[in-house]
Amino acid sequence: MLEAMLHGMILAFGLILPLGVQNVFVFNQGASQTKFVRALPVIITAAVCDTLLISIAVVGVSVVVLNSYWIKILLYVIGSLFLLYMGFMVWKAKPQNVQEAGLSFSPKKQISFAISVSLLNPHAILDTIGVIGTSSVKYIGSEKVAFAAACILVSWVWFAGLGITGRMLGKIDKSGNYLTILNKVSAIVMWGTAIYISSSLF
Repeated sequence: MLEAMLHGMILAFGLILPLGVQNVFVFNQGASQTKFVRALPVIITAAVCDTLLISIAVVGVSVVVLNSYWIKILLYVIGSLFLLYMGFMVWKAKPQNVQEAGLSFSPKKQISFAISVSLLNPHAILDTIGVIGTSSVKYIGSEKVAFAAACILVSWVWFAGLGITGRMLGKIDKSGNYLTILNKVSAIVMWGTAIYISSSLF
């Protein structure tokens, strides 16, 4: 069970770390709101959406993949290639200045925008179904629950931490240098995860 939890945490962290549209929005709201508590609507909404996607992926994909060896292999390959590709994209990415997008949204706008960038984001779908869902196939029973719970926990902690970090660094990092460093670390984690998934094929 411990292995499943550690696998879930590392995998989820590697997937959630890149500052894409969803993460940048949470970060920006943390930086632009006058108080951290005012950024809670976007933080909670993003975490709930991730929880939904992870749960569907772990339950739904497992049922399909367990009955087909070739589907399992295909998803492992696609997941690995996707992570390698995203790693390269993230490594070369230059985050825009967070201050330029630091508009303070109302709670309703925070929630609606967070839902759209979370549930309508093709990268999020590929992450959960192609990588997290596929990775969960190797576990059954309590280990599968532990794996999913670990992924979900990382999501909640990450978004809360992102909001807090945005609040702290939003007024300091006017050039986006910190975000660039974060993306480099993210790319390395994603490449490592791709290697881990690939090793399951042998």
